Amino acid sequence: MGDPADVRNRLSSLVGERIVVLDGAWGVLLQGQGLTEEEFRGERFRDHDRPLKGDPDLLNLTRPELVSAIHRAYLEAGADITTTNTFTATSIGQGDYGLQDAVFDMNVAGARLATEAAAAFGDRLVAG
Repeated sequence: MGDPADVRNRLSSLVGERIVVLDGAWGVLLQGQGLTEEEFRGERFRDHDRPLKGDPDLLNLTRPELVSAIHRAYLEAGADITTTNTFTATSIGQGDYGLQDAVFDMNVAGARLATEAAAAFGDRLVAG
């Protein structure tokens, strides 16, 4: 991660030059993959006592390759900023799934995946 002041200066400079493009919808792309309950669970949550299908932030942990592919697709399409896949990675958001204890891991993984994808494009930014 870069120095926040450097990131702020880079973003201010970009906005001063042109329109800056943010990535798009995540939920619809993830849900559109048609993943099964087992694919959402992965090995780590194989025996979890609640249904997990439909939890997009869980995929940071169980299907990171899918999350990375979506980051790459947005960046290849010209997005200047990719957002972390962490919209519901809060204790409240994960409460319905009984995954409050995994929130920290979801956020760390989501930030790592976004940062790695942006770094591969050299000059892209990440928003959490």
